[in-house]
Amino acid sequence: MKNILFITADQWRADCLSLMDHPCIKTPHLDKLAEDGVLFKNHYAQAAPCGPARASLYTGMYLQNHRIVQNGTPLDARHTNIALEARKAGYDPLLFGYTDMSPDPRTRAPGDPDLRRDEGVLPGMTPAVLLNREAIPWLIYLKGKGYETPLGPWEVHQPVTNFADAKNRGPSFAPSRYKAEDSITAFLTDEVLKYLSIKQDNPWFIHLSYLRPHPPFVAPEPYHDMYNLQDIPPTVKAETAEIEGQQHPWLSHYINNQTQQLWYGHDATTNVTLDGAEVDQIRATYYGLVSEVDHQIGRLINFLKENNQYDKTLIVFTTDHGEQLGDHWLFGKSGYFDQSFHIPLIIRDPDSDAKAGQKIEDFTESIDVFPTILDWIGLETPSQCDGWSLLSFCKGQKPNVIKKEVHWGYDFRDTEGRNVQKELGLRIDQCTLNVIRDKKFKYVHFTALPPLLFDLEKDPHELVNCADDPAYISVVTKYAQMLLSWRMQHDDRILSNTWIGPKGPLEKKDPKPSHTEDKNNSMLKKTL
Repeated sequence: MKNILFITADQWRADCLSLMDHPCIKTPHLDKLAEDGVLFKNHYAQAAPCGPARASLYTGMYLQNHRIVQNGTPLDARHTNIALEARKAGYDPLLFGYTDMSPDPRTRAPGDPDLRRDEGVLPGMTPAVLLNREAIPWLIYLKGKGYETPLGPWEVHQPVTNFADAKNRGPSFAPSRYKAEDSITAFLTDEVLKYLSIKQDNPWFIHLSYLRPHPPFVAPEPYHDMYNLQDIPPTVKAETAEIEGQQHPWLSHYINNQTQQLWYGHDATTNVTLDGAEVDQIRATYYGLVSEVDHQIGRLINFLKENNQYDKTLIVFTTDHGEQLGDHWLFGKSGYFDQSFHIPLIIRDPDSDAKAGQKIEDFTESIDVFPTILDWIGLETPSQCDGWSLLSFCKGQKPNVIKKEVHWGYDFRDTEGRNVQKELGLRIDQCTLNVIRDKKFKYVHFTALPPLLFDLEKDPHELVNCADDPAYISVVTKYAQMLLSWRMQHDDRILSNTWIGPKGPLEKKDPKPSHTEDKNNSMLKKTL
């Protein structure tokens, strides 16, 4: 048995790595990890926000199958996951951080306190240091260091008051009141290092789940002013928020229902549309939080190298979803734009050093991470999984499945007081969309709202909806049919290929993975 270090960050978009040719961001430690492993350049999440996205990551299932549509939606107890499967190989998966999984209420007594919290632990994970919304272990640590710790964990992120130049740079410029060595990112890293220092040669499986760069956008010194405003790339958006919102009724609603609280973690809840230097500073602070996480990951990797663990450890780094960062006049994660769903993935397989440094251009998805880890430890992929192992990429071999497109879903039923159902005239189960995206087009299908089509070759920033353009009628038809075929192929299959007979339950499987995704789509394209 060897070691597994499964690292996730929260709300980190794919372009925010220096090895992805970002104009200013610095992530030297992740760059070096990619040089020793494989960078998947076109990797996409299958859902947002955190709960739905992590459900796809942990179960290997599309949103339509695991059905965790919002934070707080329970995880169906019949689904297995990465932690439960790893236990079959003798691992005790340890959690440092959080997983955002809510328990199935059918398996708990009505008075169970876990049914009052929406940030539960993934079944099978052993919580070594649990940092859910309350962040109690970190607050205890801060109190022990002499900090004043307010009752609420979000309040502890309030910046230094009356900080020099903060009025000119925006609310996100002032640093946090805690030092960088005491931040929630550093604290979590320290806890993992303490564990590894006593684990010695026994195989381990650690899931390290960082909160950052998730809001509130407040960074400790020196990360709060690590990036100059003149170096920050401009946002991608229409000339005004009103023009942007004309693209689709859903987009107009979301642009007009954002609050400062979402971006800063402050108390202000006035609907505003930020622009100019204030947005640049938010982006600069976000980049600082990214670099802070990169620094802490560097500490972990250095420890592994110094203690002869690096070449015994599978390292997977990814995130749950992305962040709009002001692009398309949006902050947070939602909808259909790439900024919310295009995310990093770096895998370092210690058994495949000879193929290190690859940058994979093929599409990959979050649902592929679960099968990849299982493949590495020699376990079969459960029939529930919609994803495929990426280990062949790491070994420099031709993969069994090459995806020609990616898919994700987003459910915007109203759980946050935005009145989305009332204002858009929808029933609760009509608040859904599905996306199919390849190198040429992105098609977005809403259950009960007009569709969208973007010609990515002509319009890579997704500013022009071509769905109603007569010149694109055949394209809309083709991609709608491709989306339907994809949905049909990926319906829940947990027992579909199982038969009960004289020899007991038998499960029929394909003799080996084939180019299923590629074949089906190419056949469909030929018929259109």
